[in-house]
Amino acid sequence: MVRQKAGWRPMIAVFRRDMQGFFRSPLGYVYIGAFLAIMNLYFFATCVLASSSDVGSVFSNMLIVFLFLMPILTMRLFSEEYKQGTDRLLLTAPVSVWEIVGGKFFAAVGVLLTALLCTLPWIGIIALFGTPAWADILGCYIAVLCASAVFAAMGLFLSSLTESQLIAAVLSFALFLGLYVADMLSYSMDSSRLPGRLLSWLSIFTRYDSFMSGQFSLGNLIYFLSLTGLFLFFTARVLERRRL
Repeated sequence: MVRQKAGWRPMIAVFRRDMQGFFRSPLGYVYIGAFLAIMNLYFFATCVLASSSDVGSVFSNMLIVFLFLMPILTMRLFSEEYKQGTDRLLLTAPVSVWEIVGGKFFAAVGVLLTALLCTLPWIGIIALFGTPAWADILGCYIAVLCASAVFAAMGLFLSSLTESQLIAAVLSFALFLGLYVADMLSYSMDSSRLPGRLLSWLSIFTRYDSFMSGQFSLGNLIYFLSLTGLFLFFTARVLERRRL
């Protein structure tokens, strides 16, 4: 049995290792660069050309961009470890599986947060066109972070299932696309019937839009946190079985 260290240090060590891995390779820069190229173009067309201070539509489409880019970010988190054999070093180190999972998850979220921080200059630009709705802007950032954290946890779980980064990316994209299609179907279904109500209630995108419209709900926050925790739990279970 592996003797585990106490405290946050092991998880922080995993976090730092993976964050450095993202930015020592082109992956982190490609991810953030692609995100900023797409979102800045959309921001310019939606807000700057229209001289509008309303960034709601920009953030509404930001989650779709993350949906396509997230598999690129998460595909390597465990798959690369398996392929290179470094997972054995992690699993035999005095670190709990939860510290491994947490470190890798927060590394992915760290890259997401870095990308989001690069959009802060938008606030100064839209201030030229009118008084920004600060509460709505804060809600938009919280919504993006919560929903993308769910996607990161899902991608992390799927990466833990295979040593192929390509398969991990394809599985992640298929899952995210399936969730998006299910959300689209919920709009065409009778909301008074159980299937329609269930799809709407389960939809990440419906709850995301609720946040975007300024409807701060503790239920929505608990939903995002619970779904994130669920997939982190699944990932931890996969690692526990590999550690045996």
